Amino acid sequence: MKRLVLAEKPSVARDLSKILGADQKHKNYYEGKDHVVTWALGHLLTLKMPEDLKNEWQTWQMETLPMIPKCIGTKPLPKTKAQLKAIANLAKRKDISEAIIATDAGREGELVARWILEYIRFNKPVKRLWISSQTNKAIKEGFAALKPAKAYDDLYYSALARAKADWLIGLNVTRALTVKYQDNLSAGRVQTPTLALVAKQEEKISKFIPQKYFTLSLEVAGQRATRVQKDPYALKERQAVDELVKKLSSQNGKVEQITAKDKTIPAPLPYDLTELQRVANEKYGYSAKKTLSLVQSLYEVHKIVSYPRTDSKYLSNDLKVTLKDRLHAIAGLFPEAKQYAVKGAKVVQNKAFNDAKVTDHHALIPTEQLPQYNKLNSDEHRIYTLIAERFVGLFAAPHKERQEKIVFVFGKEHFKLTQTKVIEAGWKKKEIPEKSVAKFSEGMQISPRFTVKEALTTPPKPLSEGALLAQMERYSLGTPATRAEIIEKLVKSELMERTNNSLRVTKKGQQLLELVNEELVSPQLTEKWERQLEQIAKGNYDSKKFLREIETDTKRLVREVKNSQQKYQDFSLTKKKCPKCGAFLKEKKVRDGKLLVCTSESCDYKRRAEAKVSNHRCPVCHKKMLIVSGKNGDYFRCKYDGTTEKLTGGKKKNKKMTKHEERRLLKKINQDDEPQESALAQALKAALGDNNV
Repeated sequence: MKRLVLAEKPSVARDLSKILGADQKHKNYYEGKDHVVTWALGHLLTLKMPEDLKNEWQTWQMETLPMIPKCIGTKPLPKTKAQLKAIANLAKRKDISEAIIATDAGREGELVARWILEYIRFNKPVKRLWISSQTNKAIKEGFAALKPAKAYDDLYYSALARAKADWLIGLNVTRALTVKYQDNLSAGRVQTPTLALVAKQEEKISKFIPQKYFTLSLEVAGQRATRVQKDPYALKERQAVDELVKKLSSQNGKVEQITAKDKTIPAPLPYDLTELQRVANEKYGYSAKKTLSLVQSLYEVHKIVSYPRTDSKYLSNDLKVTLKDRLHAIAGLFPEAKQYAVKGAKVVQNKAFNDAKVTDHHALIPTEQLPQYNKLNSDEHRIYTLIAERFVGLFAAPHKERQEKIVFVFGKEHFKLTQTKVIEAGWKKKEIPEKSVAKFSEGMQISPRFTVKEALTTPPKPLSEGALLAQMERYSLGTPATRAEIIEKLVKSELMERTNNSLRVTKKGQQLLELVNEELVSPQLTEKWERQLEQIAKGNYDSKKFLREIETDTKRLVREVKNSQQKYQDFSLTKKKCPKCGAFLKEKKVRDGKLLVCTSESCDYKRRAEAKVSNHRCPVCHKKMLIVSGKNGDYFRCKYDGTTEKLTGGKKKNKKMTKHEERRLLKKINQDDEPQESALAQALKAALGDNNV
């Protein structure tokens, strides 16, 4: 008898099949003596849409809201039906005795597998592979310690409850807003309060009024001591500052007090996914989605980091036996790692090891596998270095420094200077060298040398993607695995946009926040829901009770949209009219620019809102021409001299043929059903565009 192993992706299935000896490759699976390894393609199934459940829900209308089905159920995704059917056929084989879930070891991975097994009505025993890295060693140990799938039922119930809650809240509120205000207004259980966090920061910026103030500092021993005051913006008038300086300059000051304190700073804990995304955004400008993609590649393809979608910064004690091998793996990046390994891999930052604080997965750390740096691209290398640097810091001595605070007094005014002297660099040894430290003694006379500077109070900064991730984590909005997707969805639905490395809410997004119920805008309600989902995953809360509460909230939220007296203005609507039906056109963003689309549902007219720069060269000035939309379709126009051409017009340059074109040409030449000369002539004409051949 054989075991059916269900992986999440083809690449993972391929790796599992090598270890399990399933070396017979088929279109949809690998097979060996004891195992058949197949795969999903991410989700193969999704929750049914309203139109799949009731005829009256096919039309978007207020009368049918809210939609509260007794049972939602799942349906296959059209593009991956063939793979789902293949899994079903494998499951029915008489020589299959049980299934092993080997999808990602997390909430979403559990949902992927359970939906498939339920849909194909798999009625044989099911076990679960739970691993935190994709190395051969970890996979073999995982298969040697399989658990019954029932042990992960609560994780599945949590994932299912989250999916149904998003269906109920998202689809109902989105339909209600879209129908009432006649525009595509997308709202959601997590995305709307996330949008509100960005808007809140923008409100702080818009309300900010800059104020002029002056700073007064004491120049001493080549350093600057700052004036001690409760309000750093207290000095607002130049005349008052000049009078104060004049008064203080008439006398010498003295060192009133010196206090020294030794400070020990332990190395930071390893990364969880959210902190890694924040740091990568701050250092390299990577979006949350890009960082997740990079670390997923390091995990799945290169197998050199542990499971990425973790919300824990701690490690379990059973990992200590693997530390030497992990240190040897990163010795190419950090030579000191080899020294730590030789000395027994003694951990200095013991706080990192805490079984009680490890959730489904431990923190992100390097695996025992030696990296092949020539196979990493520059972005992957950066992310791997960040993860490895945090890990090697656990074995380094803590950073020790002495902070000396010196207080100078001039009459009634006090000035403070802080000097830092490194005692032991420890894990911070790569940082910038310290500044020179001056020597002072209490009672020492100080000459009056003051500096006055005029300044303006600075507004709060717009939220960067890293700062937004930090706030999402603070309010438990989404999970490490879904936060990047939520941000991308807000951008794609034109509710939010990226400007350089910051985020801002669009006019459409601002209006949405005014139209949606206040509770859905506030992160507190979603935070409560997320806490309950976590409790469900731990077996401490009933998923059915949670969904009953969600249904009640859905009814209230829809009712409030129906009764709202708010007005909505579609800022994408233009004053331009459709040449086909006369309806107004609206702007729509697409990947390569903007389109003008007819607002009439029965009309399919659209054209470019702005010209697109092409690679086609002007025959007069040889500069790149624009693709412009006109009454008769698109055409080329030169913005420098006004020359126009049809899109199909203009002579094509004789350029070198690609290998694909060469193969096509040879195929035509070697055809047996036509005379060779004719075929050659035709092929050359097609390739060179020359009628004189």
